[in-house]
Amino acid sequence: MKAFIFDLNGTMIHDMDYHTQAWQQLLNEDLGGQFTREQVKHQMYGKNQEVLVRMFGPDRFTEEEMTRLAVEKEKRYQETYRPHLRLLPGLPEFLARAHQQGIPMAIGSAAIPFNIDFVLDTLNIRHYFAAIVSADDVTISKPHPETFLKAASQLGVAPADCLVFEDVPKGAEAALNAGMRAVILTTTHEPAEFAHMPNVLHFSPDYTDAFVRGLV
Repeated sequence: MKAFIFDLNGTMIHDMDYHTQAWQQLLNEDLGGQFTREQVKHQMYGKNQEVLVRMFGPDRFTEEEMTRLAVEKEKRYQETYRPHLRLLPGLPEFLARAHQQGIPMAIGSAAIPFNIDFVLDTLNIRHYFAAIVSADDVTISKPHPETFLKAASQLGVAPADCLVFEDVPKGAEAALNAGMRAVILTTTHEPAEFAHMPNVLHFSPDYTDAFVRGLV
């Protein structure tokens, strides 16, 4: 592989429970929904505005209201997760080795810049990434390949030469649609959920795994 592209949430950091908690609080307590944790988890992909439309339909909120709610959700997430913010085991060493070897790296995430900046700047790892593609940079969210194709383009690497690190089926599907292979971090989903994905090379709980370490 000539380049690595990382999803962020659930792939570089183990924070999806905090996102679920923030969403459930907002959807149920603030907006009057009655969604179970599993219902929220199942719909929790793509842009925040898309989540709101999937949960409440297209006519419930104005664009302005959805933008405000999207930011409010992330503020709650950051407040609760900040004391626990850390990279997955083995990832600091993996990033350092890849950087030393001159392997270009990018982030391709459905997160908004507010959340990406929160992680990169708090952990002081921004210098590892030559490209960052956020929710604000794409028209269509994963599983559409736009996120990963833009990341590859900004790195100057052909899609087939990029390896994607993901944690959710929609992300692996986006990699497949982009013509990229993927390594799956099993922080949020079981390997069986990816059985139909021919581009998945390996499953790992973190970056201490021998296969993952062997990539650099």
